[in-house]
Amino acid sequence: MSNFIDFGIAEKQYKGLGTSITRLFGIKYPIVQGGMIWHSGWKLASAVSNAGGLGLIGAGSMYPDVLREHILKCQKATQKPFGVNVPMLYPNIEEILSIIIELGVKIVFTSAGNPTTYTSMLQSHGIKVAHVVSSTKFALKSQQAGVDAVVAEGFEAGGHNGRDETTTMVLIPSVRQAISLPLIAAGGIALGSQMKAAMVLGADGVQVGSRFAATKESSGHQDWKELITTLEEGATKLTLKELAPVRLVKNAFFEEIEKIYSTGRDPLALKELLGRGRSKKGMFEGDLKNGELEIGQVSALLRTIPSAGEVLENMLSEYRAASIPEL
Repeated sequence: MSNFIDFGIAEKQYKGLGTSITRLFGIKYPIVQGGMIWHSGWKLASAVSNAGGLGLIGAGSMYPDVLREHILKCQKATQKPFGVNVPMLYPNIEEILSIIIELGVKIVFTSAGNPTTYTSMLQSHGIKVAHVVSSTKFALKSQQAGVDAVVAEGFEAGGHNGRDETTTMVLIPSVRQAISLPLIAAGGIALGSQMKAAMVLGADGVQVGSRFAATKESSGHQDWKELITTLEEGATKLTLKELAPVRLVKNAFFEEIEKIYSTGRDPLALKELLGRGRSKKGMFEGDLKNGELEIGQVSALLRTIPSAGEVLENMLSEYRAASIPEL
C-alpha cells in the first residue's frame, strides 16, 4: 500500500489568474498588498487596488482619527475594492472597528489575536474577513471561527511572525490539506515565480509585504526604502520571541536587543526598549541606526523602488513566464 498523501493541489490550474480569492474580494488578480505598519497608507492601498490587486491600509500604526482620514482618502482615490488590516493586539480596537463599519469598508484582514472575537460581528455588517496565521493549528481555528479566507504566513516574512519558524514552503501545503477555505500564501513572496510556486503548493492567492514596502507609494521613509534595496541574505533575523516575534534588520537597535539577551533575557528591559517608539523612528522617520526596521528575507532580492503598479505588472509577467519542467 502506498504511503503517498494526496494534498489535493497538483491539478490546480489558474487560467487567467481567476481564483477563489479574486471572486471573494471582487479583484482582478489574486495579489494582496500586506497591511504593514508605517508603510501601508491610502496612497499605497489605492495604487494596488487600481492596478487590479487588493490594497490594504495598515491600521496598526494609526490612531483612530488617522485611520478615518486614510479610509476616506482611499475611497476617493479608487473605486476598486480595498481593505484594512487590523492587528488585534493594538489598543483602540473597538473604536477602529467602529470606524471601519461606519465608513463602509467591506474587507478586513485581522491578525495577532483570536479570530472568534470579531469575525461574526464584522460579517454581520457585510464585511469579508481574512485572518493571518502562522500554523496549521490556527488555520483550523480560523476556519472554525467562520472567517472567509486564511492568510498563512511563513517564517520568511517581515514584521510580526510565528514562534514555530515554519517556512512558507512547508506551511502552505500543510494548511491546504487541513482547510477548505480560500488560502492566501504570505512570507518570502516578491517575484512572479514565487507567486506561481505558492499557487502550485495550494494557495489561491498571495499576500506581498516587503516588495510593496519599497515602492514609490509606500509611506516608509525614503532612506529606509533605499536601505531595503541594499540588504543581502542574512541581513534580518527573527527576534523578541518572549514578547511578539518580529523579523528585524540587524542594526544598532537590533544589537541592543541582543545585548539584553546576553544578560538574561529580561522581558521588562525588552518592553522598555521597544516602548520608545522605535518602529516609527526607524521605518517612518528614517533613523536607520536606532530605529526598528521590519522587513522580510525576500528583501535580499529587491534592488529597485518601483511604483505599486509596476510591482503588479512585473509579478504577473514573471508568473506567466515561469515554467514548470515536465517530468
